[in-house]
Amino acid sequence: MANEDLGRTLRRLRRLASLTQEELAERSDVCVDVVRQLEQGRKHSARLPTLHALANGLGVELTTLLGDPPAVASTGESDGPRFVAVRRAIMPALRSPEPEPPAGGFSPERLRERIAEGWTRYHEADFDTVMTALPELITNARSATVADDDDERAAGFAALGKALQLAGHVAVRMGKTDLALTSLERAADAAGHSGDPLLLPMIVNSTAWTYQRQGRLEDALAVAVRAAADVAEGGLDGTADGLKVWGALTMSAATSAARSGDYERAAAMMETAEKQAARVSKLPDGGDDRMVSVFSPSSVRIERVRLAVQYGHPGDALALAKGMRLSKDTPPSWRTWLLLDVARAHTDMGDAAGAVKTLESLRRVAPAWMRHHTLAVAIVRDLWALPRHPPGLRPLAEFLGVTD
Repeated sequence: MANEDLGRTLRRLRRLASLTQEELAERSDVCVDVVRQLEQGRKHSARLPTLHALANGLGVELTTLLGDPPAVASTGESDGPRFVAVRRAIMPALRSPEPEPPAGGFSPERLRERIAEGWTRYHEADFDTVMTALPELITNARSATVADDDDERAAGFAALGKALQLAGHVAVRMGKTDLALTSLERAADAAGHSGDPLLLPMIVNSTAWTYQRQGRLEDALAVAVRAAADVAEGGLDGTADGLKVWGALTMSAATSAARSGDYERAAAMMETAEKQAARVSKLPDGGDDRMVSVFSPSSVRIERVRLAVQYGHPGDALALAKGMRLSKDTPPSWRTWLLLDVARAHTDMGDAAGAVKTLESLRRVAPAWMRHHTLAVAIVRDLWALPRHPPGLRPLAEFLGVTD
């Protein structure tokens, strides 16, 4: 994987994990010279198995080490004007005037619809559109929190919580995890005034994900397990929405357990989640799926595939993925991740033809996403390094620019 920022990212993640170069090398079973050369910029590439081992040693996703698909256009900057506007919306300037009540004609329903559309765009990886809309959404929601009508105020706090949660997710995708936590803390405060008992645990789930991205696996596991227990003990999992929130928290906890090295515990938690996911369609429907955590038999199976391939069980991953039928509410981003993980599993199994076939499907489904995804490039680069190229590889390599 050619990546001029790889060394800096590796060094930052290693320091966050409080590891020396020697300790990371030992935990990853990678030669310490490779770690040194990458961090010092003397080596700008490594084979996918080496990068995977380093990510496991750091306790992070491989994409955390490689970098997510860019959350802005390739010509943009991570702190360009749009993101500065998002930052200002999350954290207004000190001693800023208090928000004014909404003007006449304000519609809580319309605001909620716009925020729901923002979540849809986020799941489609349309981060440019989301960043453009977020400042106004957050400002309008803050205005609604000082409305004269009690119901409008509660709706305003609920809208503010979801808008700030969305801003937190975008900040994570931009690599700004500390800003994400600030946004999520303010979202949690808004949730406390919203009257929606499911909003806070949803925000906790986002917080657990952010902790994972920072390598704070114990914190991520603890908050997800505790919030899932609170949802169950409060009887909130008796509706479809409540069960989805419980399920998303359980999957998050399983991911943290796996990244901490306890793959068996993670697998057991995922099996429990998959059994419970079958109940979702049998429970009273809460309405708008766009504003609730993603949890269904499909999403659990996709996450099980991801964990299996990430933690050295590619055969299990392919067995889990075989014959999958995705439900209609599975977000596009989850579908694309499944294809990428299946391609990784084929690569790990030495099945280059299977990997190419899956990557061809990924290109048809999400060409722009694939072109910018560092992991997709890493897989194709590894396949390109093989002495014999499987049919169909050259068009993929040319599409991703890895034929040099």
